[in-house]
Amino acid sequence: MRIGELAKRSGLTASRIRFYESSGLITSVTRKANGYRDYSPDAVWILQIITGAQRAGFSLDEIRHLLPVSPNAWQHDELLAGLKGKVAEIEALQQQLEQNRAQLLLVIESIENRPEERPCADNAQLLLKRLQANTTDA
Repeated sequence: MRIGELAKRSGLTASRIRFYESSGLITSVTRKANGYRDYSPDAVWILQIITGAQRAGFSLDEIRHLLPVSPNAWQHDELLAGLKGKVAEIEALQQQLEQNRAQLLLVIESIENRPEERPCADNAQLLLKRLQANTTDA
């Protein structure tokens, strides 16, 4: 199929498809005598895998190493290790985000509940000390 049809089926732009091709993610491409690219029907599901993996947080390099050589040639051990590794990264990111959230809530609470008699600059200094103490405790 030509790139226009592949773009229509995949929902991606032709330039994005050409980018994936030049990045080595789509390999089932031949050139016709007129120079047009001819994509195999497998290109649609490869593009779905690529875009789904990107939404899940995989880099293009990670995706390149996880893609099957052909539709029936998944590298199960590498795929499983890559997926488990990404889950571990997501869990670490979730933990970091929770720490960031806690710090932001601490800042909000300190600003909202600042005693009227305490100047804002003094409150900021106290807040910085609290944040530093929380960072060294973590």
